[in-house]
Parts: sequence; C-alpha cells; structure tokens
Amino acid sequence: MAKGQIIGIYVAPAKDAGVMGYQKVSVRAGKGIEGDRYFTNTGKNRSNYQGQPDWEITLIEAEVIESFNQDSGNGFHHSDFRRNLITRGIRLNDLVGKDFQIGGVSFYGVQLCEPCAKLQRKLGVRILPDLVGKGGLRAQIRSNGVISVGDLFN
Repeated sequence: MAKGQIIGIYVAPAKDAGVMGYQKVSVRAGKGIEGDRYFTNTGKNRSNYQGQPDWEITLIEAEVIESFNQDSGNGFHHSDFRRNLITRGIRLNDLVGKDFQIGGVSFYGVQLCEPCAKLQRKLGVRILPDLVGKGGLRAQIRSNGVISVGDLFN
C-alpha cells in the first residue's frame, strides 16, 4: 500500500454547520469522531450501506481537490468539500472493501463518498459529474484512538 498521509482534519459539530479544523481528533469504533455531527452513543445518527455503517468518517484526496481547482479555475479550500480527513499520496478508491490503518487506528473502507447536489449548491459551482468517482471514501472506524495531521497509512 502506498504511504499516504493525513494533511487535514475537519469536523462539523452540527448539521449544516461550518467545519472546524483540528490537528488531532479522538475516534471511537462504531461511533465516529468525537465532536462530529454524526457521533452518537446510540449509533442512531448513522446510515448503513449493505449493513456497514458508512457515516463514521469520510476521507478525500487533496490531489482531487487541487486538480478540480486547477481544471475549473476555482480556489476552494480542502475544508470546503466537507470531508473529515484530507489525504495525500494514497488512492482512496482502492480502499473500498478493505481494512486499513491510519497511525494506530483501524478502519474499513465501506463505499465511495460521492459528491452530492447539496455540496454542489453549497459550493455554488458545477461539481457533478466532474467529481463522480473522485469524491472520497466513507469508512467505518474499527478501533478507538487518536488521528493526527501527519499520520501515515499503514
């Protein structure tokens, strides 16, 4: 596996709230990122995809955002795409259906995190269909721990 790295961490505390950047966050298996809008003790604030929770954490490649900005003439910040973890140096699509680790925390890649019309409206530019298949990854958190900017995939 390529040695990807976490270069940004973002959390939204409530639905439609702006995202806040962090240097590190605590994650809990089956619950999500502490402080994130999808974190709950009951797991009720969660969707499922083929029986797997898929809103615990989301990731997107910095390279995708940067390429989109270059091709479209925009200057969006990584946080504008509303994914929790921004990565560099790893192809996230390759992690669908696979176990992986970031730092000492274990994850499972559930499905692609496709861009949606809501994100398109929020950004105010056309992202569909340009980012289909490039919108990131939805993952299940399989162990408790801390994720920090600079952590490597292994």
